[in-house]
Amino acid sequence: MITFAGVCVRYRGARLRAVDNVSLDAPRGRLTAVVGPNGSGKSTLVRALIGQIALEAGAIGFDGKELDDSERPRLARRLAVVTQREEPAFPLGVREYVGLGRYPHLGLFRGAGVADTDAIARAIERTEIAPYLDRAITELSGGEWQRVRLARALAQGGEALVLDEPTTFLDVAHEMAVFELLAQLAGDGQAVLLVSHQLNLVARFAHHMVLMRQGHVVAAGEPADVMQGRVLEKVYDWPLVVTRDPAVGAPTLVPLRARPRG
Repeated sequence: MITFAGVCVRYRGARLRAVDNVSLDAPRGRLTAVVGPNGSGKSTLVRALIGQIALEAGAIGFDGKELDDSERPRLARRLAVVTQREEPAFPLGVREYVGLGRYPHLGLFRGAGVADTDAIARAIERTEIAPYLDRAITELSGGEWQRVRLARALAQGGEALVLDEPTTFLDVAHEMAVFELLAQLAGDGQAVLLVSHQLNLVARFAHHMVLMRQGHVVAAGEPADVMQGRVLEKVYDWPLVVTRDPAVGAPTLVPLRARPRG
């Protein structure tokens, strides 16, 4: 389980905290989604988890043990992360890039074994990136690059997966495929923690939603409890209604046209 307990983060020179006293759990076997408008602190939680930014207060833990720098090599073998931004520094081949996911298990000197090649093959199959394997990562479209990054995380394996906006640049079919895959991974017993702007897809697939605004948790619970029109309209500062998806019955947000002025 991934835990955030009273986490506070303040960026250098900022008057207000980017994350202020946030607590949440992402247990195994469940898809936990963090949602909210731009600047609400969602991605800051991921940066804090992977050690890119220090905590001002609070703690982040994994399986009941508080994380610190000494724990990060061990954590890399158990938790895979797909961050929101990543620019390729070198024109690696797609196959080689996906193989980097096995580095925490191999280190500098051990060669890949059967378990490693099997993990890479499964990741390639699940993300449907076989057509790109002979290309360089610098030759990929935005959507292709997102799927290749997800494949690397799946090849890494472990008991938990954290993703920050993994469906950016994806078309509808591939958005759905990613959410179906995340639901399957959760069903297989992984802890899946997702940051997303896709409220309607989150409402269909997530077991637990955490709604943030200006660094604070505004609401948390099952999607039906969080997807309330009066709450979402205040958080997003936009007129909207929440209805029901006729196909699956999940709550669905419908943004309205802006109200006339005057």
